[in-house]
Amino acid sequence: MNFKAYQNEIIALAAICVMLLAFIYKQNHIPVQEASEASSASALYELKEVIALKKVWADKKTSKKVMKLKTLVAPSKVKWEKKSNKVTAKFSNLSSNELNKITTSLLNLAISIQKLDIKKSGSSYSMELKCKW
Repeated sequence: MNFKAYQNEIIALAAICVMLLAFIYKQNHIPVQEASEASSASALYELKEVIALKKVWADKKTSKKVMKLKTLVAPSKVKWEKKSNKVTAKFSNLSSNELNKITTSLLNLAISIQKLDIKKSGSSYSMELKCKW
């Protein structure tokens, strides 16, 4: 067989094969790249969220805001214990309005609630709270 006579056709066929292989590679590579972009975007979002939470939790005013929970009800209804960045509080004989004030204030704070136990006895409520920041 004379390859010189079919030299141009062989080069064109080789070029088409290379283009076909490049197209197949590109089609298989695009989903992998998109998955990689999606995972890096979600990791970046989580990282930004963690940084924002660290800034909020490192706020020096958080301790003062938590101490305001103590003043929302009468001192006779509160048993308060604070150790560095942890608070254990027991509220007793609370009315529904007082309980709502405390829980609303508590949920608006940037703290980690470890224990929240609310019990109803008759028309009064008791609440036990452990939190840290």
